[in-house]
Amino acid sequence: MVGSRKRIWGWFFFDWASQPYNTLLLTFIFGPYFTEIAIGYYMGEGLDPDAAAAAAQSFWGWGIAASSVLIAIFAPILGAMADSTGRRLVWVWTFSVFYVVGASALWWVAPGGGIETLFWAVAFFGLGFIGMEFATIFTNALMPSLTDHDEMGAISGSGFAFGYLGGLIALVIMLGFFVSNHETGRTYLGLSPLLGEDAETQVGTRFVGPFVALWYVVFMLPFFLWVKEPRTQAASIGLGRAVTAVKHLLASLRFRDSLKAYLLSSLLYRDALNALYAFGGVYAKGVLGWSIGQIGIFGIVGAATAVFASWIGGKIDRALGPKPVIAVSIVVLILVCSVLVGMTREQIWGIALDPAGKASDQILFVCGALIGAAGGALQAASRTMMVRHTTPDRATEAFGLYALSGKVASFIAPALIALVTGLSGSQRIGFSPLIALFLIGLVLLIWVNPKGEQTR
Repeated sequence: MVGSRKRIWGWFFFDWASQPYNTLLLTFIFGPYFTEIAIGYYMGEGLDPDAAAAAAQSFWGWGIAASSVLIAIFAPILGAMADSTGRRLVWVWTFSVFYVVGASALWWVAPGGGIETLFWAVAFFGLGFIGMEFATIFTNALMPSLTDHDEMGAISGSGFAFGYLGGLIALVIMLGFFVSNHETGRTYLGLSPLLGEDAETQVGTRFVGPFVALWYVVFMLPFFLWVKEPRTQAASIGLGRAVTAVKHLLASLRFRDSLKAYLLSSLLYRDALNALYAFGGVYAKGVLGWSIGQIGIFGIVGAATAVFASWIGGKIDRALGPKPVIAVSIVVLILVCSVLVGMTREQIWGIALDPAGKASDQILFVCGALIGAAGGALQAASRTMMVRHTTPDRATEAFGLYALSGKVASFIAPALIALVTGLSGSQRIGFSPLIALFLIGLVLLIWVNPKGEQTR
């Protein structure tokens, strides 16, 4: 089964259109911006800077966890409903509305607000996050119908590479034309911000929400124009039938050892990876005192390596299969987390650094490049491995279960980070649980069949 190139490129454009939600909102601009205004609020309530930073990190983490719980509950059920009706694109359209509304509303998250501002920020971010995650589930489910089985790894890798390229370009546009350096009042390309410079309201930074929404609307057009669903026999939507199908799918895991091991493994390593994305900017701001602009440049480095690594990882996936790509990527991320836990401005694991120098900044930039590279390859290969454990007619249900496995315990990493940060009083020590999550995920891969449940 070989799909048309136009249909494949249309499918690629979903990654291009949706990636800025992760790159600009979750990790490199809005996440650190939210942390900044949350720290300001908590310090106004009388907390010292360290306690305020911990409180801001916890608020952000629990907000993401709440959205993830909703995704975990509804993902497999909606997936089963979509498979039973043979319709997936209508769900992509529906959750695209969630994405656009949630992202657009972040414009109103201004500095100086009270606890209600923080609540609405997390609520609207969560709405868009839910939209992005559900739209991704149904888009991923179209993947088995795009091309032959042997080309699936290359298609997945190229899609992620194209998506990261879109996120990279979107990030460069935001930093180059809208976000200002507070010290110079100019953007990071040395230009006057298009919306003006206002340190009090931070209009340039707040524009990231509407910008991400507009980017999505424009670049989803090729997807909606070129991606058509395979012809299937129409069927009515049955909630009861969908719930029953999910129960049968979960019960079948007793006899599907490879899928069971893979879902458990990916549950842990994807949770740890998402935490790295969600808290990486917070770490850079709290531990090294970086500005939002510096964090954005850090993001450019990570996104650039992700583009290249996702594409190369797809080629390796096609040649060797997804399992080796997943394993090597996890090892790299374990090493990165070990560096983050052991580093301050003054030292790294007991080796002295010049606190006035740039060594710690340079090390973190290298870590960002490795996170981007390993994370991009890991996500692309993980998607391919899931395809190897399903069939085209049950793909949405399977990716709903995949989303469930990724979200049902998504509170683990944020909660462990918050807990260990609170107990140790150190943001960097708070990252240490991620090492354990990655390690356990790596060990569980031993029981995953490299070919999944495919016979060839």
